[in-house]
Amino acid sequence: MNNKYSNLFEPIKIGNIEIKNRFVMAPMGPGGLCSEDGSFNEKGIEYYVERAKGGTGLIITGITYVENDIEKCVMPSMPCATINPGNFVKTSKVLTERVHAYNSKIFLQLTAGFGRVSLPGIVGDVTPIGPSPIPHKWLPNVTCRELTIEEIETYVRKFAEAAVIAKDAGFDGVEIHAVHEGYLLDQFTMTLFNKRTDKYGGSLKNRLRFPIEILEAVKQKCGKDFPVSLRFSVKSFVKGLNEGALPGEEFEEKGRDLEEGLEVAKILEQAGYDAFNSDAGTYDSWYWNHPPMYFKKGMYLSLNEQLKKVLKVPVITAGRMDNPDMASDAISCGKTDMIALGRPLLADAYLPQKIKLGKLENIRPCLSCHDGCMGRLATGGAVSCAVNPSTGREKDFELKPATKIKNILIIGGGVAGCEVARVCAIRGHKVSLYEKTDKLGGNIVSGGIPDFKEDDRALVKWYYNELKDNNVNIHFNTKVTKDLAYKSNFDVIVVATGSTPKMLKLDGNMDKVYTAQDVLLGNKPAGNSSIIIGGGLVGCETALWLVKQGKKVTIVEALDNILASGPAICHANSQMLKDLLKFYKVDIKTKAVISKVTNEGAIIKQDNKELAILGESVILAVGYNSEKELYDELKFNDKELYILGDAKEVKNIMCAIWDAFEVARNI
Repeated sequence: MNNKYSNLFEPIKIGNIEIKNRFVMAPMGPGGLCSEDGSFNEKGIEYYVERAKGGTGLIITGITYVENDIEKCVMPSMPCATINPGNFVKTSKVLTERVHAYNSKIFLQLTAGFGRVSLPGIVGDVTPIGPSPIPHKWLPNVTCRELTIEEIETYVRKFAEAAVIAKDAGFDGVEIHAVHEGYLLDQFTMTLFNKRTDKYGGSLKNRLRFPIEILEAVKQKCGKDFPVSLRFSVKSFVKGLNEGALPGEEFEEKGRDLEEGLEVAKILEQAGYDAFNSDAGTYDSWYWNHPPMYFKKGMYLSLNEQLKKVLKVPVITAGRMDNPDMASDAISCGKTDMIALGRPLLADAYLPQKIKLGKLENIRPCLSCHDGCMGRLATGGAVSCAVNPSTGREKDFELKPATKIKNILIIGGGVAGCEVARVCAIRGHKVSLYEKTDKLGGNIVSGGIPDFKEDDRALVKWYYNELKDNNVNIHFNTKVTKDLAYKSNFDVIVVATGSTPKMLKLDGNMDKVYTAQDVLLGNKPAGNSSIIIGGGLVGCETALWLVKQGKKVTIVEALDNILASGPAICHANSQMLKDLLKFYKVDIKTKAVISKVTNEGAIIKQDNKELAILGESVILAVGYNSEKELYDELKFNDKELYILGDAKEVKNIMCAIWDAFEVARNI
């Protein structure tokens, strides 16, 4: 083990429980991991055990309901400890016993629920609850129903009951969810949401009464030595309802500012909380809680450094902390005590172990894309990962050796081609990959150019290493023809030839019209001012990249809104990107089309009016065309043939990787 990282593997105590290292699996929504009665199913058990196998010291589960009547959850959306306590204990014992076999510890996260941020697909059509009659986050014109004191007391009692069940099931502690993210409990703590005039409203002491009573009840039932951590947001970054603030932006905090956050933490530590699992943000500044790639790594560290100065109990920090150098430095500099990894452990369950063994090049990177995790949960799917299709279905998708070894030709070295090559090679097949350029990655090569796409670049490096380690025979600068494929001795042919940017024929000066790919790769000059045609993800990210270089950028989009076309983008990512474009003053013209390119810029048509826009370049970001000509030439041959990735249909990285994995694990 590299001595630089040795402090990541030093033990630490939360209460009287010793954790073997400083790595924590951050709690994440557990979609698809429980049964109708709220108990963990086999997928849920395998999901958490896999992270213990991978070396994580402390597993914190996703949220578990303490009751299912006041805010009724459509099951099996979330685990619930109190619906069927006997079966919850029985299934959870399997989980905790297996986690303990790897000398890892596991806490059950207990929640009071969502309140004003409840998702209709989870809680149904009932009137949402809240601390006060406040507007609902997602439902226009819906006002939350104020919880009664009797209901609050029921919650407190149910937290204690659920904690006892957790202790009986072998959990090493519980985490209270949450004075964090603007969930129901957090809504009680902030004046922005809490308008009560009884003992649960008004002063800070009163607003903190609910989480303190929960803690006291849990400690009374489970004993003072039973660890209780708190999911905590030290600062809200809220400019107003449904309006978040960007990093570095000057604004008036309407939620919890840092000064109050530190005071809240001191009060709650004095009350007896044993650790603070701390981040920042609320659902009104949602991208702070679910950080996209547009955030810098370690974005909570400066806040938690202040938190550590006022607390004696351990502070746990997440927020894109997957860089081991940064994580180690954060602990050695006293900015945090433990490193929480959420999505990075979805991408690679063995991340801690690989750091310990010095195999950093083998760590599969998280892209912070949210496509397989939050985005999937929001559309009714189970938790998974864009770059790791096995996540959440570890046993079902376990790779097994091929029963018959085949000679496989893969045409194209984009992510689909790389993934199918990797999986086929792991299973024992003989794999040859042909790529017409001199590098792997396909369209990720250009898409990974912006500074905020470092993990896309890391994914390409990871594939290079994986294919090398698994003895894939790679042929660069070789274009496969129909004759070459026919004359080969391959048993299986996989066509993953990708896609190429669409090029429009426009009136006027086409000499200054380029594709976004050409500009990103540096093949064509953007100049000091650019007009980007197309407000999809490629157009918007190219605009952000250019404007951060000090260039003037205008986006011209035919639809009513930007980011309205192409594969769905998680709300956290799309909202932050929109806010960043606004912050950097990108001029956005929606419901507009380009009619002519001029020497000075372009003429666009918007609202039946023509408008001249200055620009040294016109950059096209209007989509991609599938490259399937070779597949069409081969599809009637007598070989086993597949088409994958953009060649099949232009989508996103997740679709390319998942389809490739599915095909490769069954060849």
